[in-house]
Amino acid sequence: MIIVNVKEGESLDRALKRFKKKFEKTGVLRELRSRQAYEKKSVTRRTQIKKAIYKQHLNQETV
Repeated sequence: MIIVNVKEGESLDRALKRFKKKFEKTGVLRELRSRQAYEKKSVTRRTQIKKAIYKQHLNQETV
């Protein structure tokens, strides 16, 4: 359960923004979306490798 204490004089928008940030950090939505359809371990591994290669390629371009 996510608890966000609203400080005195704090706007509701700011408190809502803090709630959204905390909610995103927990990774609930990401996990929910990943559980909607089963993905084989080999496919998961392949996507992770592709992401790593992409990130490595981006780092090489900036250096």
